[in-house]
Amino acid sequence: MKLYGKNPVLERLKTNPKSIKYIFIEQGHIESGYIHMKGKQWGIPVSVVPYTKIQKLARNLNTQGIVADVEDFPYLDINDLLQTAHQKRWTVLFLDRLTDPQNLGGIMRTCGSLGDFAIVLPTTESVGITESVLRVACGGDNYVPVARVANLGHAIEKAKNYGFWIMGTAVKEAKSIFEVSMQFPLGLVLGSEDKGVREIIRKKLDQEVMIPMKAVRMSLNVAHATSILCYEIIRQKNK
Repeated sequence: MKLYGKNPVLERLKTNPKSIKYIFIEQGHIESGYIHMKGKQWGIPVSVVPYTKIQKLARNLNTQGIVADVEDFPYLDINDLLQTAHQKRWTVLFLDRLTDPQNLGGIMRTCGSLGDFAIVLPTTESVGITESVLRVACGGDNYVPVARVANLGHAIEKAKNYGFWIMGTAVKEAKSIFEVSMQFPLGLVLGSEDKGVREIIRKKLDQEVMIPMKAVRMSLNVAHATSILCYEIIRQKNK
């Protein structure tokens, strides 16, 4: 698995350098001295290469002159994730049928920036943590534990057994997110942009919420909606 870009690689060096196998950096890069210093510190091979080599490695993606070979993303066991989330009062996001890596990467970037979030993904009808997700997450992946489960509904039931209050998004017939008094520890269920949360999952919710929209014909993609929801969660949690 590869990491593309300055921020993803620098954040990985800061938080989990042992997961990095090799770093390629463009000749004359402004971060060259720092990369070589950290590489020597952690025993990570660093190669200085021309721009053409970087572009070839990255298949012409924008890398900002840095590419790293890293270990595959380490998913947590769902029980370990829920136990830790309960102890630390993290909010757990359950993502139902989210297939766009851009959206998942955006969600991870938001969660990593705000802090105290974890994510649960199903193994079917869902994107996993891919190179594309990591590129969009821009380092947020280092701060967001993720579990993958065969059955999202069962994972939500487990969360409820741990004492999580489960809130989910709906398009209509739901309370405004700004009018709901949240309970913690909290689980937030989000569906895909086009399909929403499945009915079988909706039945497990303690509260359905929506983001009020002045322009009724407009909508937010799931990554943008998640940013608003997560900010409100943090605001209420820190009251």
